[in-house]
Amino acid sequence: QVQLVESGGGLVQPGGSLRLSCAVSGNIFRINAMGWYRQAPGKQREAVAAITRGGSTNYADSVKGRFTISRDNAKNTVTLQMNSLKPEDTAVYYCNADVMRSSLSRSSAYWGRGTQVTVSS
Repeated sequence: QVQLVESGGGLVQPGGSLRLSCAVSGNIFRINAMGWYRQAPGKQREAVAAITRGGSTNYADSVKGRFTISRDNAKNTVTLQMNSLKPEDTAVYYCNADVMRSSLSRSSAYWGRGTQVTVSS
């Protein structure tokens, strides 16, 4: 089994910052891409940021210049630093990882349970 556990969500005022972390554990051979998604009430889940194993990153236009994704391959963690937060960033944020469980298996996508981020004054 593979488990993803997010932490770091909470309530913050507009313009503030939060740092989300996600730890991946379990039966892991290698983690390929990792990323963060979010889902606001009444909306579809959307991709926020992604990072390859080699460190290449990609961001949604709405968060470019404000959010930074990073990872630690040795610790199997991924982090999302969120600055200049806006009320429209309010959502449940989910961690995602593309995990190979052995050298002979294909990778599969795994999800965390999510962490709430609320941006409000």
